[in-house]
Amino acid sequence: MGVYAIEDVLFPGIGVRLEGVSVIAGVLFVDAVACGRPDCCPACGSRGRRVYSTYRRRLAERPLGGQQLVVRLRVRRFFCDRGRYRQQTFVEQVEGLSERHRRSSLGLKEWLRSVAVELGGRAGERLCRRLHLAAGRTRLLELLEDPPVPDQAPRVLGIDEFAFRRGRRYGTVLVVVETGRVVDVLPDRTSETFAAWLTDHPGAEIICRDRASAYTKAIKQAAPDAQEVADRWHLLQNLSAAVEKTCHQHRACLRKRADEDDPPPPPVIDLPPPELPRTRMVERTRHRYEDVHRLLGQGWTISAIARHLGLDRKTGRKFKTTDLDLLLGSARERRPPGLLEPFKPYLNSRFTAGCTSGTRLFQKIRERGYRGSVQAVRKHLAALRTGTAEPVRADIPNPRRTISWIMRPRDTLTDDEEEWLLNVRLACPDTARACDLARTFHDLVSKLRGNFLVEWIRQAEQNSPAPMRFFASFLCQDLDAVTAGLTLHWSSGIVEGNVNRVKTIKRAMYGRASFRLLRIRILTKNY
Repeated sequence: MGVYAIEDVLFPGIGVRLEGVSVIAGVLFVDAVACGRPDCCPACGSRGRRVYSTYRRRLAERPLGGQQLVVRLRVRRFFCDRGRYRQQTFVEQVEGLSERHRRSSLGLKEWLRSVAVELGGRAGERLCRRLHLAAGRTRLLELLEDPPVPDQAPRVLGIDEFAFRRGRRYGTVLVVVETGRVVDVLPDRTSETFAAWLTDHPGAEIICRDRASAYTKAIKQAAPDAQEVADRWHLLQNLSAAVEKTCHQHRACLRKRADEDDPPPPPVIDLPPPELPRTRMVERTRHRYEDVHRLLGQGWTISAIARHLGLDRKTGRKFKTTDLDLLLGSARERRPPGLLEPFKPYLNSRFTAGCTSGTRLFQKIRERGYRGSVQAVRKHLAALRTGTAEPVRADIPNPRRTISWIMRPRDTLTDDEEEWLLNVRLACPDTARACDLARTFHDLVSKLRGNFLVEWIRQAEQNSPAPMRFFASFLCQDLDAVTAGLTLHWSSGIVEGNVNRVKTIKRAMYGRASFRLLRIRILTKNY
């Protein structure tokens, strides 16, 4: 094992000579002298020959042994012999240690840049304070440099949007699909910005995208020869939305069949006419529906209504196009079932038979396994007297559960789920037709059978529910890209993964970073 001099440890491979080490006020000072080959003039490039003077520089270095380290470096100032420039003298720079106009070593600079890339400004400043590094957030951010972007676009380019602030401001991330690396980040998602980028960076042959029309317009304008590939996941998402809307529209068929299969109810006594329970969710849904349609009657747009009421634009459109009864039914289904829910049929039958004592009925259902309170029983009986209790009806699957049974592979369904789905298909022919079309389209996606897409569209347009016909016509508007998405193995899955990484970086910066800082961190942290 060799023995090393202290200057070989502090300055390995650097042309300096150590003169002394001292500790003053807890700071470790290292005195050194530059002894390497004379430097070149930064103006004319000629090597210095005559020494004008020497002076001492103070360079902050990386901590040593938990102590702050400062290098007091003596350097030479040389004459510029050519004399054709205004600069008559220049100071030598020690390669690997110093650079012009900087009071820290190159090693410390790289440390601080790494801290800025990983943590940003404020968090990086707190870490530097713990590591005995003199660096504020402004200095950390100044060390960040814009990473270089290739002049040529990758052969297979993936593009997707991400939110700076959801519903307000969006950006665009561009990814090399073959390697999964981010190639650039754009400040918005407009067609003009993306078209300008494609014009400045030609060479994309295949572009994987979602169904956003702005990206399509930019591709046709700036890269008309590129092959567009629609993302398969977004296609399945659009299909799922169409099936869900079909299940919502035909929910009455399930209710009708469930009521026909129920046993005849017990004899009833005269009760006030029932009405929808006045829950907070139901009332809020009713008021939002009234507000949206009132503003629509006054000529407001969906975007203006959403901003005025503090809603998402999709929510505002939903209240515009959906019937009130369907919205109220969905609001009522959001309530989680309580402990009393399984015992309500028994309570209703006993109440209609004449037993109206809350205490007695509480004791009866407690013997049957009820673990709730007597107040819940009395509240339900009071609702029966006033006519505001929701009638106990047979359980039917909600649209979300039905969609999960339809979209999942058949071999993953349990026997009970298979039976539920069979009952749904028997109750509603339109839902059964939507189920068949959805499963066929899922097979086209999973097995990359894009050559059968036109036949599937023809079948969907001939005899299917309205949401499925609309989905089929929607596919026709982007037929070439959809066909390529169902034929080629390229997809936007790797792009979605980078979008999630962008969200993680943005959250680490608490959403307050500028676009430049966010772009630098995304491109620098390109794993």
